[in-house]
Amino acid sequence: MNPSSAAGLAAALLFARGRPEGLALLPNDLATARASFRAALICLPMFLVMRLLSWGTRGTPEADIPYAVVVELISYTLSWTAFAVVSLPLAAQAGRAEQWPQFMAAWNWTNVVQFLLLVAMALLAALGLPGWVANMLGLAALGYAVWLEWFVVRVALNVSGGTAALFVVTDLILGLFIGGYSARLLAG
Repeated sequence: MNPSSAAGLAAALLFARGRPEGLALLPNDLATARASFRAALICLPMFLVMRLLSWGTRGTPEADIPYAVVVELISYTLSWTAFAVVSLPLAAQAGRAEQWPQFMAAWNWTNVVQFLLLVAMALLAALGLPGWVANMLGLAALGYAVWLEWFVVRVALNVSGGTAALFVVTDLILGLFIGGYSARLLAG
């Protein structure tokens, strides 16, 4: 692992504990932002594990498996990159375009923490945790993930809580749209 990945993961662990000093580990430059997309490669196996666990508990998609895997991989890539593309003009609108590279790095690396949490919840559910307990834990994990993203936006872009919430809502809407569209492709 190269130093920028180690710094990114260290920053994400600090953010995960609500510690804004993680931002100091991420230089505010485009090279850092570009390098932070390595987080997508780190999260890819976790994403695939979650999909396999989902297919194991809910049944495989109606489409054949190779097609389903390709659709899921495209959806994963689009979900990851769409927010990056949309967040730059949002940051500019908030008067924080010059902080966007550092924000993007923080956002990318924090996704590793979110994926670890989601995989842990999916594994617990797959191991036979009672449905209501799995649902409660899943809801708590989702709430924490939303808070974590909000915290990173607020700290990295130095914006108000309301402005940070708009970034989070934008990310959620993009994810729901892309996920819904891929689900439609897999349904028939």
